[in-house]
Amino acid sequence: MRIAYVINSVEGGGAALPVPAVAGVLRAHGAEVEVFALTRRDGRAVAAMEESCLEVHVRPGAEKDHLAAFRWLSREMRRWRPDVIWTSLTRATLLGQVVGERMGVPVVSWQHAAYLKPANRMLLQARQASSALWVADSYSVMALTAERLGVGAERLSLWPLFAADPNAPLGTPWRPGEPVRLGSLGRLHPVKGYDVLIAALTRLRAGGFEPAASFEVAIAGEGEERQRLQAMIDAAGLTQVTLAGFTARPRDFLAGLHLYLQPSRSEGLCIAAHEAMQAGLPTVVSAVGELPHSVVDGETGLVVSPGDPEALAAALATLLADPGRLEGLGRAARARVLERFGADAFERAGAAILERL
Repeated sequence: MRIAYVINSVEGGGAALPVPAVAGVLRAHGAEVEVFALTRRDGRAVAAMEESCLEVHVRPGAEKDHLAAFRWLSREMRRWRPDVIWTSLTRATLLGQVVGERMGVPVVSWQHAAYLKPANRMLLQARQASSALWVADSYSVMALTAERLGVGAERLSLWPLFAADPNAPLGTPWRPGEPVRLGSLGRLHPVKGYDVLIAALTRLRAGGFEPAASFEVAIAGEGEERQRLQAMIDAAGLTQVTLAGFTARPRDFLAGLHLYLQPSRSEGLCIAAHEAMQAGLPTVVSAVGELPHSVVDGETGLVVSPGDPEALAAALATLLADPGRLEGLGRAARARVLERFGADAFERAGAAILERL
């Protein structure tokens, strides 16, 4: 079976990040997979794809030239002649659906996002019948796909997009006398809620909170919000907060932390938070997407309302007042994610979908 994996871009993160693992399962079960990206963006995902021996085709175009993207995809699909077009994210899905209909090729479409722009939601809802199968990356997104797109159970499958690795680097437990290292990993985009985190830290400072140990915060990622976030940090005088930029080694970054933060306004599965748990880190997360189902409040971390600096500040104050708790919470977090998202479960889910195809 020849599967054309069509994605919006090859930027370093988001929907492009799990492509090598997904393609690896499909190929292990006999499929031939090549990747077709509608635009490049930062291109940081290409290296990981090529390291996994994937052939990657990247269109030299922009994000809004939909007609040119459609023509390019049509030419590539006629040339490669796939048996299945597998799409990820709205632009790739809508264009892939039209190309698939014209060629008589079935389309399989990922749903990753807990939030869809209203226009995208309307388009996907109107076109949902054009995909033979919809694949949700988490239980929460599966429920949303059934509800907001009207996809019936007979055309909806679940493939949680995280395969826990027991050999991933582990964080070093906090010890008295050293600063507590907090961090987050993701795009500098409003949906990630880093402005909420900065506001929460500002409230802690203004309220005279005295943690049991000094602490520092690093946010690893790049994006459109960098200038605004840096201005907020400077205005609040938060010298312990650093925008660390893009990291090519996210596992090493996570292993250098004691506590992971995910203050997002919206998420699907959120791979970064699950990788943090895999590293043995407790987490403070927003109650969005799959996060409140993965993070057991009080046992593996704390869950707060999204967009609520006061609630986030209170959660941080609770953990920073007793950093000795972090190691035990982290052990429980790691055990939970290894049990729930083991590699065997990831492989079985992909194999079941391929069998349906």
